[in-house]
Amino acid sequence: MSDFIHNLFGGPRHDSFLTFNREDGYLEAVVRGFRKDILDQSEYANLTQCETLEDMKMQLSQIGYGDFLQNEGGAVTPAMLKECCTAKMVNDFRYLRSMSSGPLSKFLDYITYGYMIDNIILLITGALHERDTTELLERCHPLGMFKTIATLGACRTVGDLYQSVLIDTPLGPYISNFVSEEDFAEENVEVIRNTLYRAYLRDFYNFCHYQGGTTEEIMKEILDFEADRRSITITINSFGTELTKDDRAKLFPDFGHLYPGGSAALGKAETDDDVRTAVSYVTQYRRLLADFHSGSTAAGEKSVEDLFFEYEVQLNKLAFETQMGYGVFYSYFKLKEQEIRNIVWIAECIAQGQKAQIHQGLIPIF
Repeated sequence: MSDFIHNLFGGPRHDSFLTFNREDGYLEAVVRGFRKDILDQSEYANLTQCETLEDMKMQLSQIGYGDFLQNEGGAVTPAMLKECCTAKMVNDFRYLRSMSSGPLSKFLDYITYGYMIDNIILLITGALHERDTTELLERCHPLGMFKTIATLGACRTVGDLYQSVLIDTPLGPYISNFVSEEDFAEENVEVIRNTLYRAYLRDFYNFCHYQGGTTEEIMKEILDFEADRRSITITINSFGTELTKDDRAKLFPDFGHLYPGGSAALGKAETDDDVRTAVSYVTQYRRLLADFHSGSTAAGEKSVEDLFFEYEVQLNKLAFETQMGYGVFYSYFKLKEQEIRNIVWIAECIAQGQKAQIHQGLIPIF
């Protein structure tokens, strides 16, 4: 194996189950143990019966979040609950990352890149508007932090910002290959985000393919869906904007169930019906989008984002039905993300006196 391949993808692929067990079996068992702490339907039922956020805090303290809530004083808010629950997820991740080595370390790093992209976009937007650096850094996701992130918030010119992202972040190769300094402007922020995600997902996809085995099998399905989701949402969100069809199509990932035919059709779409037609040959998307209407706020009607979250949960649950692959690590953190969204949704409903709406936005996992 060449040094180039070794450095690019973090070492040799696993050629046998014996090799996987020797190198990563312990951490796979750990993450499966973490999965048992994901809230089940009875625990959600208890949370939905809470009358106050103080009651919610007490319930959460008894089901896995106690260590992260016990030192929180003052008024309980949805934001505080989100921060504490996120801290638990980050703690789990850092434990696994500190114990990992070889390709698993690289795989876990890939999980953080999506958060890094969102953090960088937040800081770019803030810098262009001369927002306070400290405030921006507090809003960044902890899994997307890196050693030199504070320098981005201190940049005051587009050129400095571009060079800092290019040189000082793990995303530098994506920036240098796909984004120019001229792109760093307020009107291009979402284009930059989607361009970076496109490059990141392709890189992650290639890495998982190289690992082979169960990792490739599980992650291919998950990343194919993620690629398709981004293509669909980019299309829907571009309606009524100045983004041209050609520029929209350039943001679509170059893999997935929809690529290339469905992606080409999405590139030409002008209405919700066009979107449904473009994805209709993929059964799961045809079912998901059958009754979707962009911009609808009708009571009880789910957004396309919620529909995708529901499907994503099902995909990530399947990862735990396999063994000896890295997919469970990715899926655990995606399921924890959904758990946090559920907790925040319940908290917001309670805080706003809208308990009748709780089940409308709740997506149970187990």
